[in-house]
This record gives sequence, C-alpha cells and structure tokens, in this order.
Amino acid sequence: MFMERLVLLENWIRAQFPARTFTLSPASADASFRRYFRVIFSNETLIAMDAPPQQEDCGPFLHVAELFAAAEVHVPAVLKQDLGQGFLLLSDLGSTTYLQALNEGRGPASDEASHLYRDAVAALLKIQLASCPDVLPEYNEALLLRELNLFPEWYLARHLRVLPDDRQKAELADAFQRIVQNNLAQPRVFVHRDYHSRNLMVASPNPGIVDFQDAVYGPITYDLVSLFKDAYIRWDEERVLDWLIRYWEQAQKLGLPVAPDFADFYRDFEWMGVQRHLKVLGIFARLNYRDGKSAYLRNMPLVEEYLRRTCERHRALHPLLVLLDEWEVNKPREANIGYTF
Repeated sequence: MFMERLVLLENWIRAQFPARTFTLSPASADASFRRYFRVIFSNETLIAMDAPPQQEDCGPFLHVAELFAAAEVHVPAVLKQDLGQGFLLLSDLGSTTYLQALNEGRGPASDEASHLYRDAVAALLKIQLASCPDVLPEYNEALLLRELNLFPEWYLARHLRVLPDDRQKAELADAFQRIVQNNLAQPRVFVHRDYHSRNLMVASPNPGIVDFQDAVYGPITYDLVSLFKDAYIRWDEERVLDWLIRYWEQAQKLGLPVAPDFADFYRDFEWMGVQRHLKVLGIFARLNYRDGKSAYLRNMPLVEEYLRRTCERHRALHPLLVLLDEWEVNKPREANIGYTF
C-alpha cells in the first residue's frame, strides 16, 4: 500500500510539472493516515500531502486553510489538488517545528522560547477573533464525551489492563459529565484542536501553522491547553500562569469573550485540560496498541502528571483523583504546588 501510494503520488506530481525534475523525501507523519513529503526541485521545495481517500478527507483541510488564511495567520497555500486520489501540493513552511527549535539549543529557559510563544499567542488571538458560528463543526457534548471515552476504552483497558467495577464506572461517568458541563459553558471560538509545539513551525511570518484539519467551534481555553500543557514539552507552572495571564489581558482588550475574572478563566482552562488529558491518554494508547506507533508511550507520563496535578488542585475533581489512585495512574513522586480551588 505504501509503495503503491508513493508511485501514484510521484506520477501525479510529474503530471503537474512535466518539464521539471524533482526528488521526494519524507517531511513528516502524524497520528492519522496522512503522510507528507518534501518535493525538492532545483530552485524550490514544496510539500505533498498523501491522504488516502478511504481513510482521510481533504475537504476539511481545504476549508480550514481558507478560514485561517482569511484570519491572516501563516498556513500552507494550497497550490494544486486532486481530491479523488487524496493528493494536495502545498507551500513549504520549513522543516523546524517549535519542538525541534526548543530541543536544539533554544531550550525552555531561553529568551527564544518567550519570543516563539508570544508569536503563537498572537496568531491564536487572530484565529479566535475571526470566529463565527455555523462555519466549523460544533465541539458539542457528543464529541467531548466520545473523546473522553477513549480513556477507559484504550488507556484503562488496554494500557493499564484495568476493568473498572460498577461503582468506578458510575463515578467516572459522573466525572465526565461534570467536565463536559464546564467545557460546554465556556465561550466558543474557532479551535485548532492540536495547537502545540509539533504543529507550529518556526517560519516567517511566525508561526507557520499545520495539522489544522480537525478544527471545530468550541471552548475558548482549548487551544491554550494544547499550547501551554503540551504533551511533548514541559513548562514550569509559574511560566504557564504568566503566559496565561498575558493572553487573558490581551484577549480582554481585543473584546474576546474571556471570563472577566482571571480566577474563573483559569478554572475553565484547568477543567478543559482534564478533558484533553484524558482524551490524549486514550489516543496515545490507541496509537500504540492499534496502530503500532509506540513512540507516543514515552509522552504519557507528562500527560498523566498534568491530569493528576489538576485534579489535586480542584476539590470538585477529587473524586476523579481517587479513581486515578485506585488505578495507579502515575502516583505522585514529589510534592506539588500547594494551592487548591
């Protein structure tokens, strides 16, 4: 299948540029069936997306690319397309993700990190300001719960090999309802849904934004959780608070519908984080056990830590913390910051 798709892609690109020679090299892969290749000509590079039509639909990518470009953020330009075969040819935003930049000498403590994340917040604000209803799919109760249920299905059952008893099932369902009630009560904006260091490119203008095809209309704190409670890089909680306050102040000035009291906004950010962390643990387990992508397992401990720390801080989440203890989910190894809400 891989080689057949590669031959089809090469033939399609050759048909678009019959007078030019090129080579293909892998550019990146993601957690779906999509694959990306760098098309190298003598004087430029482009990106080819291979999205097998049986598993992937290029339509949402094209739709969100148009919306985000209209918001004046830096997304790939769509140069050529063949939806029947599942091929797109895109402008090249470069090969350096935020994560690579931070891991290659521009570490989390550097001034460069502050500049990168300042730019990421500025771009996110533009996306949120462009938001309107009935343009993207709703991040509704059904979708939020479907994501949460990845946690018992894949993380508990397959990764921890835990089968909750009836009491635990009822308590987990109650926790899920409480989480979703908070999420649905939050103001709504365009949500990238994976706005983090692996999907932000060091580019000019900065950042280049990729992997946005699953965007929805949903809670305003969601992309902030993706960015500041990133599964792939750890930030000090004090720094996250500082960045979050700066975002909240800018959002207020721009007229975005953030809570007028920062404590309320921070609570919503934390509860949104619990939904995302439970979902991500389920997704990482599924990627390993169903798709054979074991590399994601190394990112689980940080996500488990995010989940526990948030549940420890918020009394209303303590019942979920008790369940995590019963299931031995990353028992605390060190003293945590001692404030609760």
